[in-house]
Amino acid sequence: MWLLYPALVQQNPGGGWGWRVERELLERLLVGDDEASVAALAALRCGGSYVIWDGTPAAESLAHIYARRLRHTRRRGIETTNLAHAVDLLGRHQHPVRLGQIRAADSAWTFMLFLTEDGSRLIACTGVRRPHV
Repeated sequence: MWLLYPALVQQNPGGGWGWRVERELLERLLVGDDEASVAALAALRCGGSYVIWDGTPAAESLAHIYARRLRHTRRRGIETTNLAHAVDLLGRHQHPVRLGQIRAADSAWTFMLFLTEDGSRLIACTGVRRPHV
């Protein structure tokens, strides 16, 4: 596996499913002023867990998947942030996407990160409130 920006994203030395990303470098990607990016950054800074997964699916496929999730969350009344905008951005993105996730330390929210293939830029961020179990 390789990336164009190995200083940002490196293969997880223990193997596993994700790529090791330094927390501070991930924070730099979450510089957007949209509600989801701000909330994801706050969750990360408050000790939330995070992962950047291996593989780079097509943005078009992700746009279809997340459009279904948008309809599902609306039907069920599940709170989301920036999901509709993320679907729009993915639909217009012409290149593969690297996926990441941040889970708030209290597990109240999960944020999905859609990064450029090389991991150097955030395309979109969306969040979903986790139901209380």
